[in-house]
Amino acid sequence: MIDETTKDTINRISYIEGHLAGVKKMVEEDRYCVDILKQTYAIRRAIEKLESNLLDGHLHSCVIEGVREGRSDEVLGELVELYGLANK
Repeated sequence: MIDETTKDTINRISYIEGHLAGVKKMVEEDRYCVDILKQTYAIRRAIEKLESNLLDGHLHSCVIEGVREGRSDEVLGELVELYGLANK
């Protein structure tokens, strides 16, 4: 991955971890379900953004490198696999 993508990824994971800990605490404190659900939706959006950034970094680094090295079939196969996983 590109250094900038790596730093952003780590920051986003830290944010998600903190948010998850907050949701756990809300559940332990028996907080209102709607408030908890709002936080889980925010976590889901954060994970989706994380995935988007990871994919963008992958496309701009690993995929280009793989094609240049003559591994285009392998790289395309991985992308098809990811697409399938994302759409299950």
